[in-house]
Amino acid sequence: MKKIKREIEEYINQYDEEIAGRLLKIREKAFELLPEADEAIKYRMPTIIWNGNVFHYAAFKNHIGIYPLPHVLEELKDMLKGYKQGKGSIQFKNNEELPIDVIEKIIKARIEDKKQEGKEGK
Repeated sequence: MKKIKREIEEYINQYDEEIAGRLLKIREKAFELLPEADEAIKYRMPTIIWNGNVFHYAAFKNHIGIYPLPHVLEELKDMLKGYKQGKGSIQFKNNEELPIDVIEKIIKARIEDKKQEGKEGK
């Protein structure tokens, strides 16, 4: 597993063990799917970076938010029914099991986006 950057570690460690564990699961899944990615804090949130931002994720009092892009959520809308969403965000309640399979599909959709962007840019 990729060594956690200090700024990401500080972000995650400000939360209790349960919430920190949820954030780490998201981070681990991202690097499992995209081991060559980087990470940084952007917009005060951990951000997975590979050919630009892949997605942001953040902890809140009652949920974990993931910010992939609006069209990704639209593409996956049937699978995402039942989750609270904003224009480019989705929330996973802290009092429910983290749906890592759903998160994996979101990350994979963003990876495909980034691959397509790379092809179009050439």
